[in-house]
Amino acid sequence: MSSLILSIGAGWLEQEKKDLVVAKAAYMSENCPAPSMSGDQAALMEACKKLHALIDKVDEERYDLESKVGKADKEIQDLKIKVVDLAGVKKPALKRVRLSADAMLKALLGSKHTVNMDLRANLKQVKKEVKEEAIDAGDWRKNVEDKADRKKMFETT
Repeated sequence: MSSLILSIGAGWLEQEKKDLVVAKAAYMSENCPAPSMSGDQAALMEACKKLHALIDKVDEERYDLESKVGKADKEIQDLKIKVVDLAGVKKPALKRVRLSADAMLKALLGSKHTVNMDLRANLKQVKKEVKEEAIDAGDWRKNVEDKADRKKMFETT
């Protein structure tokens, strides 16, 4: 079935090419008569002047058509932009996805990377010391020794 459609389409394309060649030949014979090379130099100069005038006329028409096409293309682009502005861009509704931090990083980085987001595992364990409340406030030496022990505890990190 499809090969039949393709063969019919190919036949149409060949026929269209033949019609285009015939139309081009008819246009050229109508608008561009065969030049006559017989005659003296003055007649040839006159024929050249006529050809130059025709070329100038065709160039003017081509320029006018190009400017019209350019204006039409610009207007089409402006209208397309206006249509998009009027219609607006519809944003899809986002779905809430519940993923753990580990699953999210695994999805982003791929299965090759194993990332552990358990941040508490990396923390250092600190033991709380029970202070004696019976320290005399007047004895400053004990207080200084106590502060020195606390300072050592933070310096070991």
